Amino acid sequence: MAQRNKQARTVLITRFSAVGDIAMTIPLLYSLCGEYPQHRFVLASRERFGQFLINKPGNLLFIGINLNDYKGLPGLFRLYKRLKKEAAPDAVADLHDVLRTKVLRWMFKAFSGAECAHIIKGRKEKKELTRKENKRKTQLKSTFERYRDVFTRLGLPFTPCFASLFNDKKGDISDFSEFLPQKGDEKWVGIAPFAKHRGKIYPLDKMEKVVELLSEKEGVRIFCFGNGPEEEEVASRWCSKYPRTVSFIGKSDFNGELRLISNLDAMLSMDSANMHIASLAGVPAISIWGATSPLAGFLGWNQKRENCIERELECRPCSIFGNKPCMYGDYRCMDIAPESIAGKVAEVIER
Repeated sequence: MAQRNKQARTVLITRFSAVGDIAMTIPLLYSLCGEYPQHRFVLASRERFGQFLINKPGNLLFIGINLNDYKGLPGLFRLYKRLKKEAAPDAVADLHDVLRTKVLRWMFKAFSGAECAHIIKGRKEKKELTRKENKRKTQLKSTFERYRDVFTRLGLPFTPCFASLFNDKKGDISDFSEFLPQKGDEKWVGIAPFAKHRGKIYPLDKMEKVVELLSEKEGVRIFCFGNGPEEEEVASRWCSKYPRTVSFIGKSDFNGELRLISNLDAMLSMDSANMHIASLAGVPAISIWGATSPLAGFLGWNQKRENCIERELECRPCSIFGNKPCMYGDYRCMDIAPESIAGKVAEVIER
């Protein structure tokens, strides 16, 4: 195996969604590229996720895919031919393991003779963790470990060594000078109060109280992150009511968000993509967990469990993704005092 690794290889990596999962690949891919500079690694994903690859290694390439152009089996065959032409891989690392990527890796194995490995998601133990009765509340293998295992099975073991997309620096935010103040001695806190599923969202009236409490602290400035007009409306309302609160919603793309987040002292988020984006920028995240749990293995890169805010309830976790309705209907897992959340944020930024 060691002898084979001395020869240049090309490894195609497939992962098409979601934002947080894509973000979780980055620390490992950058570490992998650094450990094997003689190899070529090609990440195939949705076009917009290419913005994550700030300061990427020279041997990491990106192929942006518009999946609407490759529907059905004929579309997947065309995608296979495109990836074969542009990447010419001798190995495929499937970090997604959904129907689309299963078919693609089968094609590469059957038609190109490529060596293939895929993520083992641990569905059985995740079901045991989230079932209604007799939950097995044990720490499961992290998604980072599961990704790493895929490369190990391809004969590419490596030691993760990732700190930040910006190394020991901060992202350049000079292009936002029109609406961003000079930081100076201020403590900058990001707040990302939204998530895709109800079971991951801390009630907005309670989150507004957190914003109020933090805005009362001298020398603290708050930045709201989110996406879409409804979230922008909520953030704008908060900005009009509380001093030193700025909405960054709709102001930039992923790349710009990453650059600003790298200048924060802390990020307050749900179990959502923004926790992982903060992790890529080397920023401590205070994360709120409701229906989901860090036990499932989705805590952000280098984030501390002590900065996870959660209630110990028999009923939780009830979901891996937060998409199941509350069995009681009241989402009691999110009944957390705003004062305790604001206190944890203050503790982290003063640390």
